[in-house]
Order: sequence, then C-alpha cells, then structure tokens
Amino acid sequence: MSWETVIGLEVHMQLATKTKIFSGSSTEFGQEPNTQANAIDLAMPGTLPVLNEEALRYAIMFGLAIDAEINPLSAFERKNYFYPDLPKGYQTTQLAEPIVGPGKIEIELADGSSKTIRIHHAHLEEDAGKSLHEDFADQSGIDLNRAGTPLLEIVTEPDMRSPEEAVVFAKKLHSIVTSVGVTDGEMSQGSMRFDVNVSVRKKGEEKLGTRTETKNLNSFRFIEEAIKQEVNRQIDVIEDGGKIIQETRLYDGDTKTARAMRSKEEANDYRYFPCPDLLPVVVDKETIEQIRATLPELPNAKKQRFIDTYALSSYDAGVLTAERALADYYEGVAKFSGEPKLAANWVMGEVVSFLNKSNLSITTFANERMRAKDLAAIIERITDNTISGKQAKDLFLAYLEEQDDIDVIIEKRGLKQVSDTGAIEKIVADIVDANPEQVEQYRAADEGKRKKLLGFFVGQIMKASKGQANPGVVNEILLKKLES
Repeated sequence: MSWETVIGLEVHMQLATKTKIFSGSSTEFGQEPNTQANAIDLAMPGTLPVLNEEALRYAIMFGLAIDAEINPLSAFERKNYFYPDLPKGYQTTQLAEPIVGPGKIEIELADGSSKTIRIHHAHLEEDAGKSLHEDFADQSGIDLNRAGTPLLEIVTEPDMRSPEEAVVFAKKLHSIVTSVGVTDGEMSQGSMRFDVNVSVRKKGEEKLGTRTETKNLNSFRFIEEAIKQEVNRQIDVIEDGGKIIQETRLYDGDTKTARAMRSKEEANDYRYFPCPDLLPVVVDKETIEQIRATLPELPNAKKQRFIDTYALSSYDAGVLTAERALADYYEGVAKFSGEPKLAANWVMGEVVSFLNKSNLSITTFANERMRAKDLAAIIERITDNTISGKQAKDLFLAYLEEQDDIDVIIEKRGLKQVSDTGAIEKIVADIVDANPEQVEQYRAADEGKRKKLLGFFVGQIMKASKGQANPGVVNEILLKKLES
C-alpha cells in the first residue's frame, strides 16, 4: 500500500528584543533562575501589561519579508490553562486577529525544483516559564526568567510531503528570520522551537488523515528524525488495523525515542477570550511602509548578488547565504583576501567543519577564534606561494590554538614553502636516482599509468622536503627530469 505524508509546522520564534513583550524585564539568556522576572511577569495583583513596540515591529518585518498580509487591526486574547510555570493561569496570545496574515516561502529541493510553502498566519504571544527537574529530589523547580519573553508563532499550511521538505523549509525560514534580524536563531537556546504536525493518507486521497503534533524540536536533525519515526509509526498502526489518535507527542533526540504526552486539545479547550488589559493594535499603511524601508537584504537577493559579484555557483552562494552571520563572515574574508572563490572554499570547508566539530556559532568563531581578516591572511599566504594548501590547513589549526600573528606562526612552525629551484632540483635528482626501476616503468608506461607513477615520485619528494616544497615547482622540475 502506498502512503503519502502530510506535514505542517508551528514555529515558536523568540524575538530579538532586549525586554519582554509586556514588561521591562530583560530577555538575556543564561542568567540565574528568577532573576529576570518582575511583578508583571509574576502576575502580581494590580499589575498591567504594556505592549513592547519593538516586538510588534519585528513581527511586521517578518510578515513583509515573506510577502504576507499585515493586518491593520490585531488583538490579544487570553488562552486559559493551568501549569506551574504559567503564573497568570493564562497565556496572552493572538487567535482570531493575528498581526501577520497569509504569506509564502519558496524553497529549493534537492532535485533542483522549487516549491511554495504557504504560511497560514503568524501571531504574537508571550512565552511561559520553565520547569526544572534535575536538581530537585522528587520535586520540580520553576524558573520564570522566560515568562513573558516575546514570541512570534508561525503556522504553515500542511504543504510539506516529506521529512526532507520540512527540513529544507525550516532552514529557509531560519535563514530569512536571522537575515532580517528579528531573532538570533540560536536553536540550542530555545530561540526557535518547531512543532511538527504529521499525518498520513493513501496516495490519491484528498481527505487529510488524523494528525499528531510532536513538540519542541530544537534542531534540524531532530525534525527529520522525529517525522520519519512518526510516519513509520502511523503507517504501522493503520496497516495493523488500528486508528491514529490525535495527540501531542514528545521526541527525545538523545535516545531517538518518542512518546505520547496528552490528547490533542482544541481551541475551545482553552476558553479563549479577549484580553481586557490590552487595547487592539492598529497599524497604518504609513507605518508599514516605513518598516518595509528598513528591511535588510533578504537571502534570495543576497544569493543572487553573491553569484553576480563573486562568480560563485548557485550551490556555493546558497550555502553561504543560508545564515546572515556566515554570509557576513564570508564577505569579509573575500574582500580582505581579494580571492572570493578561495574564500568560499575555506569558509564552506575548514570553517564550517570546525564549527560543526566544536559546536560553535559563526558569530562566536568570528569574534573569539578567527576574524575574517585573519583567515584572509592565510589565503593571501597561499596565493603568494608562501605556503601550500596543505600547510595552510596546518596553519589554520595552529592559529586557532595560538591566536598569534600569521607570519610568526609560519616562521615558528617551519611552514614556509620552499620555492628555491636549486634546492628542489637536488631533492628531485636524489629521489629519481634512488628509484631507477620506477623511472623505467614511467618512461615505458601509457598516460594513465604515468599519472600514478608521477604521484609516487611527488609523494617521495614532498616527504623528503618535509612537505615544504612548492608542489607546482616540484611537478615542473620532476617532469623535465623524468622525460630528459
């Protein structure tokens, strides 16, 4: 039996404001529990919320970035439920009249085709606090630092048909919102959390199957894993004669297991009603146009500029513009070095590999480990033949370790490339004289065999020179020697 997967996402994105959505408390990450919660966040009697104008502006910026409708009138409501980390007993959010209406995001798939993912709406709301279980024997602690943190919840239509499509969309969304600057996008810190709604149906059917919602996924890998696992689970249940229950689920990325959490609630379960403490928000066209004028360069436009300006391939430009900070870092390296293609290879290669291994953000890397002009200096030493490509990789790691001047490290570690033809001619002669049998094989061989034997000689020469001989000079002198 052939099945079709149907996927929609709900994305909770923390807005990059310095203070909370209805109070003046700081939103800074990583502070001691309950040090960033004031009387409003704690729901003390007599306190009244005041909407953070910057949060509203960021929501409008997002809407404009995805070509969405900006609703001139939006309103806040109370979503009522009880949980220990929700001091008020309700969450202030938007339901019937959200700030951002329908929009769309175009994604590019692995086969080169493109697809439009529709955005149903995006609404402003406050975050809840956090329950802490690890440090309390048989009890839970409550940290209210996040209570009142401004969120924009982005709701898609069920337009995705595979885990891969969902991940491509999530990455594109992340690229857009970080480029616009409405969030820092730090998923490990909870700045973006993805809820995936998954259902399956027989191919050709139009009616949607019963969906489940897997909540709070904070990495692209977890999104893919959770969807794949849930799709397989649903198909197995149906093919065994069972029925899918609409429920909320949790996925553990460490153990790669999922479990049901509770039956899925409907809107009427939360007893929504208009918030009496907040007036409706009115946004006029002039304000919207003023905000539109402040939008920075969006990823699609930046990608095309990188192709046009730096002669990059579509793939390379796409990788480098996927994150604003990475694009900024690359541009710095390209401009300082004057070698845009080589800069792209190094940023996508050595830099991204180091970030993945070290679990560092590009921002931290650029500020604390290697500035753009430092990587550019390494690239300049390659292009002026001071060092070889292999030596450059050793220099890259050495700089990360020592944080010293590039030329000082080259001198101290003996990384300078030998281009002196006299010295290289002597090494080449010694290696050729020491391998008469391989020389005869080379001279008698066809072109394919000659390439392999040439590699043998080059390897021996580089070993004898401790990797310092200029490969270009080595090849030139070696060929003359072998063919003389």
